[in-house]
Amino acid sequence: MTASVLVVEDEPAIQELIAVNLTRAGHRVRRAVSAEEAQREINLTLPDLILLDWMLPGISGIEWARRLRGDERTRDLPIIMLTARGDEGSRVAGLETGADDYITKPFSPRELIARIKAVLRRRSPHATEDGASIAGLHLDPQTRRVSAGSVEVKLGPTEFRLLHFLMTHAERVHSRAQLLDQVWGDHVFVEERTVDVHIRRLRAALEKTGHDGLIQTVRGNGYRISAKLQDAG
Repeated sequence: MTASVLVVEDEPAIQELIAVNLTRAGHRVRRAVSAEEAQREINLTLPDLILLDWMLPGISGIEWARRLRGDERTRDLPIIMLTARGDEGSRVAGLETGADDYITKPFSPRELIARIKAVLRRRSPHATEDGASIAGLHLDPQTRRVSAGSVEVKLGPTEFRLLHFLMTHAERVHSRAQLLDQVWGDHVFVEERTVDVHIRRLRAALEKTGHDGLIQTVRGNGYRISAKLQDAG
């Protein structure tokens, strides 16, 4: 599963180099040359990760990162800071804004891809190609297959994304609104009860392998996936 990466960089050559290498690695790239333009981009839809240059025209990258961390909608967005400043004080300042990582220019494309993968694995595991397993149920995002032993579970695209997100965030409770944002996409306006419909479809598909009980309703809060069946709400 590819990630949507917003590249905020005002140097055209560097922006192009990053975009080409991210696209080659399978990611979907969006671009901005300033914090103001980047803000307009995320007002439309949230990316999976932001690559943010420290020195930008207008609002600096580090100041914009502080604003993102102060906003409920964007406070959990993975951010990697890009900068020519390699001193310890600058690295500390970048991380103290809430950035997840800090890369000093010049950097190799391979290092950048590896850092992105590491941050996504920590912060947004559903945006990586890593598989997930729980209680004998296995999901492979590369082949888009779900199976238990030799039995394959057939899922529609929405149910697959829903299961992938829940499996990569096992034991955590997610509200309907959170699931809509993460699975359907930020700023997609559909009824919250739509989640209930797809949860029912997902449970029905998992009945074949006896894993429907993994999908649990937590009354008044939302849904989770858990192998601890005695904790079901």
